Amino acid sequence: MLWTVPLALLVLLLLQTQLCVCLRGLRAAGSSSSRSRNATQQRLPGAVIIGVRKGGTRALLEMLNLHPDVEVAKAEVHYFNVEEHFRRGLAWYRAQMPFTLPGQLTVEKTPGYFASPHVPVRVWEMNPAVRLLLIVRDPAERLVSDYTQVLHNRVTRHKPYQPLEELLLRQGHIDPAYKALQRSLYHQHLARWLDVFPREQVHVVDGEALIRHPFPELRRAERFLDLPPRIAPSNFYFNTTKGFYCLLSAGGHDKCLDESKGRPHAPLSSQAFRKLCGYFREPNRLFFEMVGRSFSWC
Repeated sequence: MLWTVPLALLVLLLLQTQLCVCLRGLRAAGSSSSRSRNATQQRLPGAVIIGVRKGGTRALLEMLNLHPDVEVAKAEVHYFNVEEHFRRGLAWYRAQMPFTLPGQLTVEKTPGYFASPHVPVRVWEMNPAVRLLLIVRDPAERLVSDYTQVLHNRVTRHKPYQPLEELLLRQGHIDPAYKALQRSLYHQHLARWLDVFPREQVHVVDGEALIRHPFPELRRAERFLDLPPRIAPSNFYFNTTKGFYCLLSAGGHDKCLDESKGRPHAPLSSQAFRKLCGYFREPNRLFFEMVGRSFSWC
């Protein structure tokens, strides 16, 4: 019976060894899980949709968000163009971003950036390699859409607002001081950005083409952002009720832009619209030269 004592001790030793191995495995698994959690964090954007206001920035953001390697800031942050926000610093800006994994691209959009004179330098100081997306549409149509949104907001708050022609024309001529008109002078604003960033870091998206045929514009945006081609024609379907394309994610969830998209424009006489188109003819030509392509605008 004496042999049972050493045997029992041997069994105990083996159990202790096995327990140590298990504990090391659990610690390693916990450490790996912790590293995985830590990898998901808020990062500064690698791409920013800088404008233009009423040019289709929300549509572009939602469409890019179909890509599995893209995460977007859901709200307009207005970090670089609102002093109160800018004074809070980059830590505050980063805290407005979505959580991403390494290798994913964070995208932010604030259309107010494009026409703000001090923004280009501030964006460059954040990240000189950031990629910039600029979505444009006919500047005359953009102006009317801009006014329509402001009018809708005023009416909703039961506040009066002047008719568009009263704001646009002074003694029968286009008033260059009208703010909505100034936002449509794309060449002036783009010149400030190109004083800071090289042309190859700015990708111009055709806003009208994005609405009519989204897929080709999205494929070009994927290439610009160095993303693998993951967005497909099957991600879009035409909604006959709304009159524009809606989005279909890989999981089968559909999403249409909100009711403000496609809102009927405020009235503007054909004579005033022709004057507006004439006013934009030279600014448009200068913009076309800057971006190396032309658009079918009035």
